[in-house]
Amino acid sequence: MRSVKTALALGVAALAAAGSVVTPAAAATPSGDANGKAMTWTLLADGPGGTVQVGGGPLSNPYQGDTATTTALPVLCLRVDGSPAPAGITPGFYAGWARGSVAATNPIRGTRLTSRAVADGVCANNFGTGWRMAEFHDGRYGPNLESSGGWSYWAYGDVPAGTRFWTAINDQPANPWN
Repeated sequence: MRSVKTALALGVAALAAAGSVVTPAAAATPSGDANGKAMTWTLLADGPGGTVQVGGGPLSNPYQGDTATTTALPVLCLRVDGSPAPAGITPGFYAGWARGSVAATNPIRGTRLTSRAVADGVCANNFGTGWRMAEFHDGRYGPNLESSGGWSYWAYGDVPAGTRFWTAINDQPANPWN
């Protein structure tokens, strides 16, 4: 199954690369960001029972962004439904449990994500009610999953390998709309 995912991921990566070639006029960032970059995450691992671990990995910069917002990438979306962590997942600060499912949209230029509401709308339009843009701190751990961590988390889902995803962060200016 991973070979099919890899082939699909390469196709998505090729589309994203093709979508990042723009004329100077089209490269303007309507979101008004100073550095023109935003934070991205990727698939880190496949886990037990249909779970995946998503996170920044070594290429991510949650403080200033790591990818030009003129790039077209999928949005990482999350639907929190209160799912308990399955056997084999032990949530911690750096690899929490998101209590739901993740999915990735088709690639979209970061410059089109002009606010959190717009990004959440992209997820809801693609996957339905209750879906929103995934956020850096969505991973939970501790007794009753009451604490919030960061850097990566586990969730149910199936996202393409070998690509980056636009992912929000609520306490740093590293979003496409900043």
